[in-house]
Amino acid sequence: MPTYATTEQALHATTPDVVSINTYPDTHFALVRQSLLAGAHVFVEKPLATTVAEAEALVELAQQQQRKLVVGYILRVHPTWNQFVALAQTLGKPLVMRMNLNQQSAGRHWYTHRQLLRSASPLVDCGVHYVDVMCAMTGAAPSTISAIGVNLSADVDPAMYTYGQLQVRFQDGSVGWYEAGWGPMMSETAVFIKDVIGPKGAVSIIDDVQNGSQDIAGHTHTGGLRIHHAALDADGQFARPDEVLPTPTEPDHDALCLLEQQFLLDAITHNHDLTDHLRSAVTSLRIVLAADEAVRTGQTVML
Repeated sequence: MPTYATTEQALHATTPDVVSINTYPDTHFALVRQSLLAGAHVFVEKPLATTVAEAEALVELAQQQQRKLVVGYILRVHPTWNQFVALAQTLGKPLVMRMNLNQQSAGRHWYTHRQLLRSASPLVDCGVHYVDVMCAMTGAAPSTISAIGVNLSADVDPAMYTYGQLQVRFQDGSVGWYEAGWGPMMSETAVFIKDVIGPKGAVSIIDDVQNGSQDIAGHTHTGGLRIHHAALDADGQFARPDEVLPTPTEPDHDALCLLEQQFLLDAITHNHDLTDHLRSAVTSLRIVLAADEAVRTGQTVML
């Protein structure tokens, strides 16, 4: 296989129809821009860029070039998570959304996290997935962002943080929090919370596999959806028992990646309008970058 000194040389020599970018976040803007200018459709792992201005510039460039640009929000193609969002929308308003993805890591996993921490915090890198879900659940614009964060490792730049939690308020009165921490110091006892609460009850994703938070497949695996009904009967007791919807045939991580590829292929083949997809990608990035600012300044950020 030939090697090329620069990305531009590789793009010129191979003239690809599609480029897939699965690098660290601080390289995304340049690689996506070069690929779009070369006339390729692009799949890029989240986040789209490291600033909102860069993300907006890439969206505008994709539109100018009439190329498809898809951001790798794997939860968007996950059938159980889509059902989770749909059920959340039946719970009334406002909503309370609680989600986390703490990851205890060692060996090669901690090495990967340390490399990621050179360009993105856990709140930014993983948070874009979960605030995107929150935005889909509420259908409302975010209004304020608060956040806390702390560096728990001497192996990481002191200016970065290995643990963070953000709190977001939406214009419809809904609120949500997302928590993420990486490293060998993280606890395995609080690694899976994914639920949403509304006036009519709650929906939670059940975790029935305990393979440890380093297991990549476990990050998207679900053991079912638990539906809680808040309605009370004449005696003040719950009128209906909780329901559990099983998810026995959900895709594994590789199958989800294939679904992402199919999403891009369909968009190219059928010329699907990806405006909403890209608008959501920019909005979720705006939220997590505001959370990053809140961590560093100690101030609530108005959106």
